Amino acid sequence: MGIGATAGAAAIGGIALNANAASDTSAKTSATSTGLVFDPDAYTELTTTVTDTSGAEHSVTYHFWKAITYVAKPVDATYQSLIVSAPVEIDGTAVDASKAPILLANSIGGYMPSSVADATGVGAGGMGGGAPGGAPTGSAAPSASAATTSAAPNANENTNANGGATSSNQLLALAAGYVVIEPGARGRTLKNSSGEYYGTAPAAIVDLKAAVRYVKANKGRIPGDVERIVSAGTSAGGALSALLGASGDSPDYDRLLKEIGAADASDAIFAVGAWCPITDLEHADGAYEWNWGGNALSTGKQVDQTVSKELRAQFAQYQAGLKLRGLNGFGTLTARNYDAYLVEQYLEPSATTYLAALSDADRATYLAANTFIRWDGRRAAFTWADFLTHVGARKKDTPAFDAFDLSAGENNLFGAGTTEARHFTAYGAKNDTTGLTGRRVAADIPEKLHLMNPMYFLERRNAGRSKHWWIRLGTKDSDTSLTVSANLAAAAAGLGDDVDHLYYWDQGHGANTDPGDFITWIAEVTGYKKAKKPKKAEQAD
Repeated sequence: MGIGATAGAAAIGGIALNANAASDTSAKTSATSTGLVFDPDAYTELTTTVTDTSGAEHSVTYHFWKAITYVAKPVDATYQSLIVSAPVEIDGTAVDASKAPILLANSIGGYMPSSVADATGVGAGGMGGGAPGGAPTGSAAPSASAATTSAAPNANENTNANGGATSSNQLLALAAGYVVIEPGARGRTLKNSSGEYYGTAPAAIVDLKAAVRYVKANKGRIPGDVERIVSAGTSAGGALSALLGASGDSPDYDRLLKEIGAADASDAIFAVGAWCPITDLEHADGAYEWNWGGNALSTGKQVDQTVSKELRAQFAQYQAGLKLRGLNGFGTLTARNYDAYLVEQYLEPSATTYLAALSDADRATYLAANTFIRWDGRRAAFTWADFLTHVGARKKDTPAFDAFDLSAGENNLFGAGTTEARHFTAYGAKNDTTGLTGRRVAADIPEKLHLMNPMYFLERRNAGRSKHWWIRLGTKDSDTSLTVSANLAAAAAGLGDDVDHLYYWDQGHGANTDPGDFITWIAEVTGYKKAKKPKKAEQAD
């Protein structure tokens, strides 16, 4: 099916946007006063074929807005821009996306820069500035001269080991009738001609907040329901998605948002989708050793067990201070019982789901190869120790995040000025091996840490936080501790929020094995039912 470019259309999805804009004077004034006005006519019409998780193909025609700068005073517009995709026809039926949920999907991985500047269609944003892998796995980049076919893989085919988002969520969302907005953001490796780093913490979250403000300031102009924004991200992008949800409308970011000319609007979002979030960084080293401290590296070498033990003690103290209660009435989570909690709440149910879905022959083969699992025909059971043996090698040395030699990506994340990498924990600074004269963290680090940590805002019951959480992690993901996402889920649930959290059995970092369920979840929590485009006679009323 060919694709043509369309210019000068007066409405999106058959809806007269001018009428909607007039009903929200405050949003209109905010966008106009800052010059951040979305142009509803500046789109190209594209058609792509999306293959859903059941293998069915859907022809989707959509309006695409190429990179739009979302702040009035950009530091680097290459990264501080977003793209918009709004469906107008699905499988030959015109659809009205004016009230559809908005999927705000970032493609950030490793806290690296992410750009949509060259994107030519939905799902085509990607990491830049030295990030691995370029565009996300399976990205769709339609041109104006040919239709494209874009698979949305399911099960074990939908893993992006580099972090950053795969395009499955975007493609499936578009085919479901949702609006898809993909923001770029600055990242830790960016530096100017003077050698100064300008994308280190908290630049990425400030940019994502500015993108949300742009969208909300253009209510009535931009397609979709701006009060039903659902963020999505993987790895560092998952951490930022969670942070975006936890910190909604926090005044802690106001000065930074003003500096880059963000719109004067809310940055609260409705719901969060977070896959394997690399977050709670100031406590991540301790959590990692609690989880993976006894596992050897892939070389077979054990990490320094003195360091590992000291970090585990730090985790025990931190976890006790959280006073979090586990899901389903488990009780207070501590370093002493967290292994039992993970096995009972997440790991055994994950293995059970996996085994139940196999054919009898495949199940028998798997169980024969993994004799640590006890299977009674309905449920899997095993010990924490056997599970750790099953996972095998840990991915990172110790400390995993604040490396003594400043070699971790997270050290770079907290760089400043012309200093590429800095320690961000007292333990890391105390044990520095790079010859630093000062053995303390810099004075600005504590503030940067809280601006980057969703747990900080959940602990303080931030009123503007999202109330709906979709959190996923692979059971073999040793990029961080399994406790990180579990703590995030427990903290949100403890506030009465709606939490859907599970682990993918035998999956590693970046897995997303149930993307179709995520799309269905969005409809459920937002109350959305896909609307057909009204007839012209009905539009006139």
